Amino acid sequence: MHIIDVLIIFLYIVVTLGVGIWVSKKASKGLDSYFLGGKSIKWYYLGLSNGSGMFDVSGTAWMVGILFLYGVNSFMFMWMWPIWNQIFVMMFLAVWIRRSGVMTGSEWILTRFGDNRAGRASHLIVAIFAVVASIGFIAYFFEGVGKFMTVILPWDLGLELFDFNILTSEQTYALLIIFFTTIYTIKGGMFSVVSTEVLQYAIMVLAGVLVAGYTFIAFTDTEVSAAIPEKWKLLSFESQLSGFWEGKKEPFNDLINSQGYKMFGAFIGMTLFKGFFASIAGPTPSYDMQRILSTRTIKDAAYMSGFTNLVLFIPRYLLIAAIVLIGLVFIAPQMAAEGSINGNDLEVILPKVINTHVPVGIKGLLLAGLLAAFMSTFSAFVNAGPAYIVNDIYKKYFKPKGTDRHYIKASHLASLIVVILGVVMGFFADSINSITLWITSALYGGYVASNFLKWIWWRFNGWGYFWGMLAGLIIASLQFLLDQNKGNFLPDSLLYEFAHIPAIYLFPIIFLFSLLGSFLGTFLTPPTNIKTLQSFYQNVRPWGWWKPVRENMKAEGIMIKKNTNFGRDMLNCFIGIIWQSSMILLPIYLVVRDYEKTALSFLIFGITTIILKFTWLDKMKKIEEPKKVIKNEKQAYSMAGEA
Repeated sequence: MHIIDVLIIFLYIVVTLGVGIWVSKKASKGLDSYFLGGKSIKWYYLGLSNGSGMFDVSGTAWMVGILFLYGVNSFMFMWMWPIWNQIFVMMFLAVWIRRSGVMTGSEWILTRFGDNRAGRASHLIVAIFAVVASIGFIAYFFEGVGKFMTVILPWDLGLELFDFNILTSEQTYALLIIFFTTIYTIKGGMFSVVSTEVLQYAIMVLAGVLVAGYTFIAFTDTEVSAAIPEKWKLLSFESQLSGFWEGKKEPFNDLINSQGYKMFGAFIGMTLFKGFFASIAGPTPSYDMQRILSTRTIKDAAYMSGFTNLVLFIPRYLLIAAIVLIGLVFIAPQMAAEGSINGNDLEVILPKVINTHVPVGIKGLLLAGLLAAFMSTFSAFVNAGPAYIVNDIYKKYFKPKGTDRHYIKASHLASLIVVILGVVMGFFADSINSITLWITSALYGGYVASNFLKWIWWRFNGWGYFWGMLAGLIIASLQFLLDQNKGNFLPDSLLYEFAHIPAIYLFPIIFLFSLLGSFLGTFLTPPTNIKTLQSFYQNVRPWGWWKPVRENMKAEGIMIKKNTNFGRDMLNCFIGIIWQSSMILLPIYLVVRDYEKTALSFLIFGITTIILKFTWLDKMKKIEEPKKVIKNEKQAYSMAGEA
């Protein structure tokens, strides 16, 4: 690396640490201040922070690989995560979540199911889910950043003692980066996380703009057209993916056939199915939920979620498309000439491009930007997970009457423990891919059904929530174990066939078992206390099957208007998905010089933005803030009916 690039990275680390530690003194006022920033941070800063937290390195490398191989059709692959979650949150879920006024997603569950055995069972499983997910993601980051840094940086930092290998270079790099990030995250809580993430977002955007600008200087339109097949730029909804690579690049067609997405129509259908239910279930109990609960008002929660969509996709895909274009011009011919190509080759396109084809100065900024992407996502999880340990487990069950200073110290210790457990798990992980599969299938696969039902059905109770999540997690974990051991099964056996089915196609099975657990747990146990349901419905005001609760409230003289916004919300979500898609396609078409499709994408973006101004933004402006916002669990139940 050139000394200029090294200095840029060093300066970035120093400034980030300085900003994080400088603002940390604001976090010493209590748990609300530490984990939610005292609900005093402006919505646009939280939106930038939320977008920055989603700009992770491993995800960026994966997106570079699939865009490189599949062209613009690859943006639909993102639906299986699903990225629509941000649209559903923007349109109505952020408002529903923020009305609770609580600190964590687990505490929010108590306002839905009550503080009895059933409520506490559902409360506890969400807290455990959140902590385990945070530890898993830290292990994921530990693996990812170590491998990334060793590909980019020339120094071998491996540690040996008496010819015994104590630390590999990858592990040393990962430990150093995690150490620096943990310092300001633990010390400053949400204030430090948001402040540093806003800085990191600015660096990532600058890096994306500079790399994209460099491609316009380095390549002519003719060179770009020669490097990219015409069908690469064609958005299509074919039932089967057909290879479009020709000549020396024809080996890429074999890779397309072996990736598992050949039945494209069935794959997209399954992503639509999973995407809808996973999105309407709402955000998982992680940093996204914390940002919503950190906003100052209900309106701010909606604005923050919409702003996250706006600031995330265009700059991120500007960077991704620019890296892919450089890869198509320089890396693709080399890969094709070497003959055998596998999926792992796609993951190293990003570091190969940075190492060999990005000029001095821009390279340093790009590396600082990708390092910022890692640090922002990591710090967001380190801030989110311990909130559940301290607020939902330690404070609730072990020490309910501690001082603010005591809880802040407990938060520091909980954050440190979560980081250590994540690093230990990262040491023993086989690969990034294995951790990713575990998180997306075993953890998130079991989350959907219970969290979908909790919004829309009054009869759904705490035991239904608990058994629904547990059933989903068990089935998803079995699917993950089958996938990890698929090489050990006899060909043509039933286990062999199941193990070789892509995880996305098994989602309906996980979903059905989770629904079964939800229904059995609900109908075999008593309903939630009617006063708890009344308090929840009056406060959150969701749409769905809540008629018995409304009629009970009416009989008691409590008049509340039915939420009739289902049709409008679903229409807004449909328009929002088109709006989101245009923000992904716009920078891709711009970078690959397809100006006609760039103009069309921009037109669609403009039209959908204007529509959402009238159907969403103007409606959000008219939302009334509750006269009495629940501040804590005790107040929630006194409001539920001094009953």
